[in-house]
Amino acid sequence: MGKWRILAVVLLLFLLTGCAGTAPEPDYAPEDEERLVLYTSHKKEVWWPIVKEFETRTGVWVEVVEGGTNELLERLDKEQDAPQADVMFGGGVESLESYRDLFAPYTCAEADAILPQYRAQDDIWTPFSSLPVVFVYNPKLVRAGEITTWRDLLDPTWKGKIAFADPSVSGSSYTALVTMLCAVEGEADDILRAFAENLDGKQLESSGAVLSYVAGGQAVVGVTLEETASRRIAAGDELAMVYPADGTSCVPDGCAILNGAPHADNARAFVDFTVSRDVQQLIQEQFCRRSVRSDLEPAGELPSFGRIAQVDYDVSLASESRESVLMSWAFYQETEETP
Repeated sequence: MGKWRILAVVLLLFLLTGCAGTAPEPDYAPEDEERLVLYTSHKKEVWWPIVKEFETRTGVWVEVVEGGTNELLERLDKEQDAPQADVMFGGGVESLESYRDLFAPYTCAEADAILPQYRAQDDIWTPFSSLPVVFVYNPKLVRAGEITTWRDLLDPTWKGKIAFADPSVSGSSYTALVTMLCAVEGEADDILRAFAENLDGKQLESSGAVLSYVAGGQAVVGVTLEETASRRIAAGDELAMVYPADGTSCVPDGCAILNGAPHADNARAFVDFTVSRDVQQLIQEQFCRRSVRSDLEPAGELPSFGRIAQVDYDVSLASESRESVLMSWAFYQETEETP
């Protein structure tokens, strides 16, 4: 086992024993050129080993601010006249696209190793991992093959039995909603209305709750990300995962440097680090995430992209349509909730 992998395992064990938190204060006050301020929507178990190894290799001290993607982007928007952060680490790239005016273009050091479908045209953000949307179902309540397509989720048979997070809060749920619109033939409003009716007015507050509801039997099927589902299944949850036969999306989350970043050189070094082969190999082996690099194959039992049906998902269009899609969705949800 190499030095990097040993360090990653030790750090993960340290985290899981409850000793981890935000990056600790150093014993001295670091010079400004030795600092980096990172806003992240990633869970601690993801950002912690990456940040600690970056600090070890570079000598840069990283201040980490955690929060939800939308929460942090709104905060960055308010701070844009006097930026406090250097890097936004995490969040689906549709969300980053929606706030693209906050970010500075940067072509990372190993850009040629990144699969072309994951790169922003102008490098306004850098992809971190690929996140296919999947269904999870409770095998005690649903037989294999009963729910295989987005169209199945519109079947009244499953009304009130679907776990789905509020797409105005959960970036992955918004991605899932747009993926459904790409996969199912018909008018967007008709599809949104039918799906809202099948949820029976029920939306969850977070994407993580989707897995818990399905595993606990409060729902029989849910919509989530491959990474989240794979980890919960590996942990022993009563869940099965299926890739939609009528197509899914594999939209990346990303990393972006702020315009006017106080520590721009360190910000660029951190972005380079997130797509380095070491880090990309770590996220595959430890976090069930797919690398965005062309020189790494999926780890474990995850199928290759060639075996997954994919829709034609336009990230820029999804970002531009966000407000109108969510307005329509909110209207149909409120209609369902009205007695």
